[in-house]
Amino acid sequence: MDFKIFILLFAGLSIWLFKRWIFNIKRKRRRDYYRNVYLKSDDWKRKRYVVLKRDNWQCVYCGAPATQVHHKRYAKKNIGKEPIKWLVSVCKPCHDKQH
Repeated sequence: MDFKIFILLFAGLSIWLFKRWIFNIKRKRRRDYYRNVYLKSDDWKRKRYVVLKRDNWQCVYCGAPATQVHHKRYAKKNIGKEPIKWLVSVCKPCHDKQH
């Protein structure tokens, strides 16, 4: 009886580890695409400009000159489909605090 329980536990753990491994591979691919492709695209550059202009080139947290745009939320499955309202202008120190 103990051997059957061991086999069931081992099988369950193996399945969980496999699913976790696949999840991490997909997460890394999304992150790499986001950093290396999307943030360098013309679409992102236009969206970034619109957000900075909307916020009057000032950090929404401290009022310093904004140099970056922060995602308050991410569209996980639709990279690049985030609405403008999910983005805010920030200075580098405030952006570092957010992450």
